[in-house]
Amino acid sequence: MTPMLKTSLASLLLLAPMSAAHAATVLKLAHAAPTTDTQQQAAERFAELVKEGTDGEITVNIFGNGVLGGDQQMIAGVRSGTIDIELSGNPNFAGLQPALGAFDLPYIFPDRKTAYQVLDGKVGDDALALLKQDNLKGLAFWEVGFRAMTNSKHPIKTPADVDGLVMRTNSNKSLIEAFSLLGANPVPMPLGELYTAMETGTVDAQDHPISIVWSAGFYEVQDYLSLTNQAYTSLLMVMNDDTFESLSPEYQQVLVSAAREAGDYQRDLNAKNEQKILTELAAKGMKIETEVDTAAFQKVVLPTWDSYIAANGRDWIDAIQGASQASADVATDAQPQGTQKTTAAVTQ
Repeated sequence: MTPMLKTSLASLLLLAPMSAAHAATVLKLAHAAPTTDTQQQAAERFAELVKEGTDGEITVNIFGNGVLGGDQQMIAGVRSGTIDIELSGNPNFAGLQPALGAFDLPYIFPDRKTAYQVLDGKVGDDALALLKQDNLKGLAFWEVGFRAMTNSKHPIKTPADVDGLVMRTNSNKSLIEAFSLLGANPVPMPLGELYTAMETGTVDAQDHPISIVWSAGFYEVQDYLSLTNQAYTSLLMVMNDDTFESLSPEYQQVLVSAAREAGDYQRDLNAKNEQKILTELAAKGMKIETEVDTAAFQKVVLPTWDSYIAANGRDWIDAIQGASQASADVATDAQPQGTQKTTAAVTQ
């Protein structure tokens, strides 16, 4: 072997590990929740599952607390490819796919179990598939949760108690309309700006699941929390579709499976933590209101369903309600004879 050939072979051997290293994929995952929230914990679980499932070939770096922007900025970043994966509440996607607004209608889900079975079934899969038109791969539904109202003025027990409040909302049309119907002054605002807005009195009130009320420290600037549960908000994990399609089928399956397993983990954390969080919030001085006139709230906000149907038809509402009823039927069949399951879903 000539000296030149030996040198060439040695160079190739030195370059081989570098080529393997460059073959590894690093994905950037963003979310807007505080890093103490279950979204962060579950994102870390997702990253671990992806690393294990790909033998380290795919690494996920997490950017929480809105450091890469608010929800709409993150979604735009994923669509363009500057961010690979992000987590945002379903209302933030209704601007891209208005049909998704059906999942955010007030009182469309009677309980968590029903929401999970609808979102994790065919109806949920069909909804995620809509996002492909926007260069987004819907990986899974996680959870923001049932929304509770907080405010700095007085307890909220009836719709009349909402009248006149300056209420921060997300960008969902149905929720904005719902608060207008309740007499509030809705102010759409990114989550990252909300604490300061409440601290300075720019807004009086907001609605979020209690996990966010706790992790974002809203108890420091809000005195009252009411378990109104006026809407259930799912959390979507979406990925740049071009990046997803560039991966092998095996790695695609790893990502989808990891997203769903981490989502189950996050939902479980939320459910287990709720009573503990309520106790902690009370200890911090928040006044917790559990006696809420839910029927009165449902009656006032029901026109939001009419508005949605006028704009989008009722196919998605029918699909959600059909899957919800199937879930209720299965639950009823599984109960001992002589018992009966009831739900409080709004019907129309």
